[in-house]
Amino acid sequence: MADRQDAPTAAVVVDPDGRVSGWSEGGRLLLGWTAEDTVGRPVTDLLVTPPPPGFPEGYGSGPGTTDFTPVRHRDGSTVDAVVTAHPLSGPDGRALGHVVTIQRWGRRPVIADRAFEQCPFALGVYDPELRFLWINASSGRVIAHSEEQVLGRKYREVLPEFDRTLFPERDDKPYTDKLSEVARTGEPARLITVFRPRGSDYANAWATSIWPVRDAEGRVRAVANWGFDMSAEYWARQRLLLLNKASGGIGRTLDVIGTAQELAMTPVPGFVDLVSVDLFDEVLRGEEPPSVSAFTLGETIGLSRAAQHSAKEGADRAHGPTTPVTHLPGSVAALCMATGRSTVELAAEPGLGGEWAFGPGLAADPAHWPPGNPVIDASIAADGLTGRITVPLRARGALLGVVAFSRLDRPEAFTADDLILAEELAAKAAVAIDNARRYSRERTTALTLQRSLLPQGLPNQEAVEVASRYLPGGTGTEVGGDWFDVIPLSGARVALVVGDVVGHGLHASASMGRLRTAVRTLADVDLPPDELLTHLDDLVLHLAGDLQPDSHFQPTGESGATCLYTVYDPVSRRLTLASAGHPLPLIISPDGTSTPVPAQPGPPLGIGGLPFEATELELPEGSLLALYTDGLLESRERDADERIAELQRVLNHSATSLEALCDTVIGAMLPARRTDDAALLLVRTHALDPRHVADWDVEPDPAQVPHARKFAVDQVDAWGLEEASFVTELVVSELVTNAIRYGEPPIRLRLIRDTSLICEVSDASNTAPHLRRARAFDEGGRGLLLVAQLTQGWGTRHTTNGKTIWCAQTLPQSEPH
Repeated sequence: MADRQDAPTAAVVVDPDGRVSGWSEGGRLLLGWTAEDTVGRPVTDLLVTPPPPGFPEGYGSGPGTTDFTPVRHRDGSTVDAVVTAHPLSGPDGRALGHVVTIQRWGRRPVIADRAFEQCPFALGVYDPELRFLWINASSGRVIAHSEEQVLGRKYREVLPEFDRTLFPERDDKPYTDKLSEVARTGEPARLITVFRPRGSDYANAWATSIWPVRDAEGRVRAVANWGFDMSAEYWARQRLLLLNKASGGIGRTLDVIGTAQELAMTPVPGFVDLVSVDLFDEVLRGEEPPSVSAFTLGETIGLSRAAQHSAKEGADRAHGPTTPVTHLPGSVAALCMATGRSTVELAAEPGLGGEWAFGPGLAADPAHWPPGNPVIDASIAADGLTGRITVPLRARGALLGVVAFSRLDRPEAFTADDLILAEELAAKAAVAIDNARRYSRERTTALTLQRSLLPQGLPNQEAVEVASRYLPGGTGTEVGGDWFDVIPLSGARVALVVGDVVGHGLHASASMGRLRTAVRTLADVDLPPDELLTHLDDLVLHLAGDLQPDSHFQPTGESGATCLYTVYDPVSRRLTLASAGHPLPLIISPDGTSTPVPAQPGPPLGIGGLPFEATELELPEGSLLALYTDGLLESRERDADERIAELQRVLNHSATSLEALCDTVIGAMLPARRTDDAALLLVRTHALDPRHVADWDVEPDPAQVPHARKFAVDQVDAWGLEEASFVTELVVSELVTNAIRYGEPPIRLRLIRDTSLICEVSDASNTAPHLRRARAFDEGGRGLLLVAQLTQGWGTRHTTNGKTIWCAQTLPQSEPH
């Protein structure tokens, strides 16, 4: 072919009859015809279009004639040529014929032909029907055909594999279709083509350009292309894309199993066909993994299969439950974990003639492999594997488990760069898994702390029926500081509390515990709701002031806390409440109507200097109260007012019990993925039977004490509590005597039969009694000590009109109420 391009001219001798009588070697090289093929044939058989003027007539006279004429090549194709006819004359002037010279049209210098022929890029020219017109040596090596084998044949006939795409999932157009499109539209195209060269099982990536070739009139006469092998750069870019995908796809959730599943799914199917992730049980539980020194080369290692993902349809187990797996002594996984080094196994020795899928030729170059890799192990073929990379999962010096990247049916062998990619994926995932493990441990600790601080069981009392729910935030967030409480108070009353500490984690839980303890302590003093919140606000301010700027402890954040404190009295059916920045309760009457709460929440705790206001309202018996934290109203689509209206509709749901209604509310109000914890306390109010309450006004005269004793004994006997008569008579005598002696009128005695027998004596004095030990000859000082010893509890509560001294006796559970 090179010789043909070197021939400057094909010389043809034509006799006066228009037949070829002489044929040069240049004619053979240019057109493929030999002298034996052409001598004696009409010269017009070589021409595709009519011959130029004077050709073959007029050979005897006139100057030479030149014209552009397509000439037939022996293979059936045409050669655009410049044809010149020179007349031949004898010594007598007689015409002897013509000498016809044929030169390529647009002929380049010979060195230019050599440059295209020796170009390291694959070059080719095809006619509009995609028949081969010319290819250089590099193109011939790529398609495994010589120029002589393909000239005049159609592209699809020579290379049928280019009529389909190697990667259908990428929606690539077959290369042959792209050539046809350029010939049809005349628009050039550039693309990257991934294909397997003939005779090779390994995919190459080629950068190619296709452009139309036009004649002087602008018609598309041919299509040309060029390409070069960019497999190394292409697969390196694919590795970077996979690592970028891993950076965004692994570690999205702080969940150990979820992170293992992300690691299993990310490299399939672009890199491997099967990934399995095995972790220690301690890692799954959020505990510290076992020490690396605990493993030896001869020890069986037990793990759990946390995730497995396969490219085969129906083989996806990435979301299945964990299953125990055992790695025997001497197994690749056991060796990797014991030594901390990765291992590459190949089912067979890789061939050296083909290009490699991930980094051409690198697998055949031992200089790129770390010591000991790759290992040729034909036994993995029994599992349907062509190769496997096993990498220990290590993070911060701790061994978490092991991951295996396997190829099933694909012929591409792993390369040294594939090992680097697998180790990078494992390293990213190991850090994410360890972060999830550490988070899981902290979250479990915080949940344990918080649940231990929440009520483990609601107290036995008659004032209200209660049901509660606490739900921590989803797995993507830390536990928060929401809490609720039900506190029995004197006089058969009950305090209902709900609060929220802003923030998450152990500090929020610890803050919640301090506030809940403080509320219980202040509730024991029997303070009104507004006064209780004022003292709680002062406490938060003091706690914040204790944190010095140079403190090594993280601020606990109580200043971001809210609290709602309510007190319900079943005797008067009155509810008193005050709020420190917390949502007000929803109240649903027995007839289903909503009862408005005429109050405004005060400032959050820790602000200081602003008052809290108490609101009191009377409730019908059987009213439903809903106390909640703002996590219950969390929504990105609706505002708070819409969510409150939705909660009211749900509360009207006809549920058989408060427990069932709690489940209904939680199911309707909380999204599947929430970012905040939520607490809900549902309360059904009861009214104490008037027959279980008895009161009597006492005149401030010591002579009235016997009458008070008789009133109390008669009432206790009427309730059928004769066993409590003696103690009741004693405590009434002491309390009424103290009120007459030290208090101020009006004085009132009240007996309440609830879960306990309660005795109350009220007066208008604000002086609180104190328990003290009387000396041997003292005439007084033994009253309250006697009351404390005879009853199960006593105390003082202050009111706007004075104080009330109370004591309570426990009643047997079998007693009728």
